[in-house]
Amino acid sequence: MGSSVEAVFREERGRLLAALVRRFGDLDLAEEVASEAVEAALVHWPADGVPPNPGAWLMTTARRRAVDRLRRDRTYAARLAVLQVEAERAGPAAPAGTGGELPDERLQLFFTCAHPALPAEDRVALTLRCLAGLTTQEVARAFLLPPATMAKRIVRAKKKIREARIPFRVPGADELPGRLPGVLQVIYSVFTEGYAASTGPDLQRPDLAQEAIRLARILRRLLPGEREVAGLLGLMLLVHARHEARIGADGELVLLDDQDRSRWDRTMIEEGQGLVVEALTGGPPGLYGVQAAIAALHDEAADVATTDWPQIVALYDVLLALAPSPVIALNRAVAVAMRDGAEAGLALLDELAGEPRLNGYHPYPTARGDLLHRLGRHRAAADAYRQALGWAGTEPERAHLRRRLEACSGEGDD
Repeated sequence: MGSSVEAVFREERGRLLAALVRRFGDLDLAEEVASEAVEAALVHWPADGVPPNPGAWLMTTARRRAVDRLRRDRTYAARLAVLQVEAERAGPAAPAGTGGELPDERLQLFFTCAHPALPAEDRVALTLRCLAGLTTQEVARAFLLPPATMAKRIVRAKKKIREARIPFRVPGADELPGRLPGVLQVIYSVFTEGYAASTGPDLQRPDLAQEAIRLARILRRLLPGEREVAGLLGLMLLVHARHEARIGADGELVLLDDQDRSRWDRTMIEEGQGLVVEALTGGPPGLYGVQAAIAALHDEAADVATTDWPQIVALYDVLLALAPSPVIALNRAVAVAMRDGAEAGLALLDELAGEPRLNGYHPYPTARGDLLHRLGRHRAAADAYRQALGWAGTEPERAHLRRRLEACSGEGDD
C-alpha cells in the first residue's frame, strides 16, 4: 500500500499544484492546500484504499481546503480577488499554434514562472521546488549552493511574485523566446536529479528523468523550430539510454568504462542522434546541442578506448566559450586526461583548486583521486577519495568511493 500511495503522490503532485495555482493564482495557497490534501490522503487511503481517480480526489479535497481558508481569512481572499482581476485584464495570452492552450498545465506553469520580473536563477529555483517537486536540497545541488541559501532564494522569489502582483498566465507568442532558456534549464535540472540523485539510498530517480523527457517532448511539439529544444531532448535521450547499465546487480555504481554497452537502449540512442543533427544544423551551436553531441560520441563508441576523445575535447572547448563554468572545465579536464594522459588532466584539475562553486561537488575530488591513482600517487589519491566520500550524497556513490579508498590502502607511491 505504501509504495502505491507514494507512486500516486509522485505522479499527481505536479498536476495538482499546477491546477491549483491556475485556479487561485496564488502559489503559497496552492502549496498549502496541496500539502493538506496529501496529508488527508495519508489518513483515508490506507483504510479506504486508493480511489479510482486519485487526482480528482486530491483536487476536490484541496479545493475545499482553499475555499475554507478564503472564507476564514477575508483579507487574504480580497487580495486574491485583486490578483485574479489583474490576471484577467492582462488577457489569456497563448502561444501561437497551440490552439490556445499548452498541452500540459505543468509545462504551462514552467513558462509562467519564468517571468522576467524575477532574477533568472530565482525563476529556475522556484520552478524546480514548487512545480517540478524537487526538495530544497535537490534544488541546491543543481545550483551548487548550500540548502539554506537556496531556501532563502525560493522565499525571495515567492515574495517578489506576491508583492509585484505577477499574474499566473500563459505567455504570449512574442514572450516565449525570452522565457525558453529558463524553461530548458528547469527541465534539464529535473533530468539531472533523476539521472544522478543528490541524496538517498539510490543512485538514480528514473521517474524524474522520465518526467523531464516527457516535458521536453511536449515542448518540442509546441516549438518544433527551436533547435535548442531538439538539443535538450536529444541530450537527455542519449544519456538516459545508459541508465540501466549504470547500476549493478546489487545496486552498485558501474562506471562508463565498465558498463555493458549491450544494455544501452539503441532505439533511444538513434532518436537522440537524429536530434543532434537537427540541433547543430542551421545556425550557431547552442549549449544543449553541443552537450548532446558529446553524449552521442560516447554512445557511438564501442568502448572507452575507442571513444573520439579529441573531438570531445574540442566540443568542450566550444561549451566553455558558450557558457564558462567550473563544472564544464572539470569535465574537459577529464577528457583531456583520456586524450593526453593523466598528468595533463591533473594539471587542469589543479587549476580549479579553490573554485568556490566546486566546494562540496564530489565529482571534483573523485576525478582527482582517479588521476592520482593512475599516476601511482596512492596516498594523495586516498586523500582525494576521503574528501569525495564526505561530499557524496547517495549510498551507491559512497560505496564506490569506499572501494576506491580501499584500493589505495597499503599501496606505496610509485
